[in-house]
Amino acid sequence: MKPHFHKVPVGLQSSFSIRHNKQPNFGTVWHYHPELELHYVIKGEGVRFIGDQVDNFSAGEIVLLGENLPHTWRCREAYFQENSGLDVEAIVIQFLPDCLGRDILHLPEAYLLPKLFERAKKGLIVKGEAKEKLAKLMHQAVEAKNLDRLIVLLSILNILAETDEVDNITSAHAFYKSNELETERLNKVCSYTLSNFDKDITLVEIASIANLSVTSFCRYFKIMTKKTYNDFLTEIRISHACRALIEDKQSTEVICFSCGFNNVSNFYRHFKKVMGTTPLEYKRQYLKAEVV
Repeated sequence: MKPHFHKVPVGLQSSFSIRHNKQPNFGTVWHYHPELELHYVIKGEGVRFIGDQVDNFSAGEIVLLGENLPHTWRCREAYFQENSGLDVEAIVIQFLPDCLGRDILHLPEAYLLPKLFERAKKGLIVKGEAKEKLAKLMHQAVEAKNLDRLIVLLSILNILAETDEVDNITSAHAFYKSNELETERLNKVCSYTLSNFDKDITLVEIASIANLSVTSFCRYFKIMTKKTYNDFLTEIRISHACRALIEDKQSTEVICFSCGFNNVSNFYRHFKKVMGTTPLEYKRQYLKAEVV
């Protein structure tokens, strides 16, 4: 699936784009554009494809994408079944590196901006306090007018340029290695997994979806995603479990089996490995943060 060029719409009286999207989905077109993109997921969950990386996403995630970095977000089908009538929601800010004028990038006070833009070419996921600050500023950006739009954007860039609370998403330029057939195959594998993660998916079964032998599939999936299929499936199940724990409507045991795990001890072991904490501790931490 070759990435498509996307023309970012920018108003005649604007130097960059700010959108608060509430729509049925995030789209499925694998695309790129010369603008950097700051993407804040307010509502929705599923799998995101960024460069050569495939990972789960959920509400609260903020990522910065560099120039011409291919990407798309695909929501879990079950999300719409469980949240009938509800749209996904995101705030998206898209801007060219020189949208504030080329001279600003050469000012001594702005020396960190070119470095930020270069780091963003691999994609950056924002964490911790930096993420909380950015979320507030992005809500402000939606309502800002005239000079306030520029001030908010500069405040956002200042946080991104100075923080170390970010992780790289992709390896350098690795996404150019995949061809149309490989990416289309990966799309089928991810779609099938998102629809059936709560069932027992064998390697024979998922390899047949990819039209490969088990050995070839395991090698192919590791090359494409930098992880094993079983790790990928476990991460999707744990992501679903996290949302169910936060909703606090079911017992941990019920959540365990509804996410596709065959026994509670196995669920606890995988949850601790992926999240670094137990299900109960995770729920307590989230509820405590909500109170604060």
